[in-house]
Amino acid sequence: MRRAALLGNPDTKRTVYFQHAASAAGLPVLTWDWKNGNDRTVLEGSRHRENGENTENYQWFIKIDPPVWDSCSLEQLNDLIGSYKKRLKELSHLQKEADIEFLNSPDSIAALLDKKKCKQKLREAGLPVTEILEDKVTSGKQLMEMMEQHQIFQVFIKPTAGSGAAGVAAFRFLPVCGRMVLYTCALEEKDGHLVNTKRLRRFTSQAQIISLLDRLLGLDCVVERWYAKAEYGGFSYDLRAVMQDGQLDFLLGRLSKGPVTNLHLNNHPLPADRLGLSDAVIREITGLCRDAMKCYPGLRSAGIDILLEKGSLRPRIIEMNGQGDLIYQDIYGENMIYRHQAEIIKEWVEQ
Repeated sequence: MRRAALLGNPDTKRTVYFQHAASAAGLPVLTWDWKNGNDRTVLEGSRHRENGENTENYQWFIKIDPPVWDSCSLEQLNDLIGSYKKRLKELSHLQKEADIEFLNSPDSIAALLDKKKCKQKLREAGLPVTEILEDKVTSGKQLMEMMEQHQIFQVFIKPTAGSGAAGVAAFRFLPVCGRMVLYTCALEEKDGHLVNTKRLRRFTSQAQIISLLDRLLGLDCVVERWYAKAEYGGFSYDLRAVMQDGQLDFLLGRLSKGPVTNLHLNNHPLPADRLGLSDAVIREITGLCRDAMKCYPGLRSAGIDILLEKGSLRPRIIEMNGQGDLIYQDIYGENMIYRHQAEIIKEWVEQ
């Protein structure tokens, strides 16, 4: 017998709205909590009972949601991501041993957690991406020397495995006059800890900027070229696309007065059909996202961040997220993304 399960976090919006979609589709889904037991105990299923139900001899189709972390410490980021990758590796071993199907394979989710390797893979496939500067820098001084050498005066710094703008910084530096500005949610607290505040701040003090850059670049970061983005109504913007089974299920503009567009930073969401983009641009974005998904055959669903260059509107992939399916503007509306996932899973279960 075939059954569906969600490995995630009870009572979060991800879980609640996925369960709404599954219920509407007539798809029973068991919810397994990341915090209960190890992965082998949870997923083998044939050796335990779930809510009084004997799960022996079931074939499982499992959706993996990301774990929820309580820590806001950026110094713990690599350890947390490392722990998550270890769990995903265990799930991958179980997939090979047991009769388990995943919406997104654990290996594919883990692969997208590494921004640099993901960007390299996309670039090798001939896809346009935002450029990573290959020079390895570990301090603010090295970063400024590299920027001056390459005549690049504005960059983004991102932890290789971060998400949700944790540790992300936008840095502008003019060597001729020595002026600099840094935008980031990172903050050095009085006790010396580096934390993610989920609030974008602007720093202009050279001493503060150098100190923050030294701390951030010590986290294992990528440095990317800062492109001028397309504009709409006095805002610059990029796009979050959600691709599922080769279909563009959602396309949302993320409008901002600053350089970081993440919506939880009080930026402005706008449906892409209100941005005035031509059919040709939409087709180009859709084709680019489809080609990106082909690079990861284990993905049925992904959130893809797209930059449109100012003027030309040429699309470039900023990054991909194997668990980028939570869009508030969707779940509070048609819940289309999770409805499509429920349909994908139900089709497999009923085979």
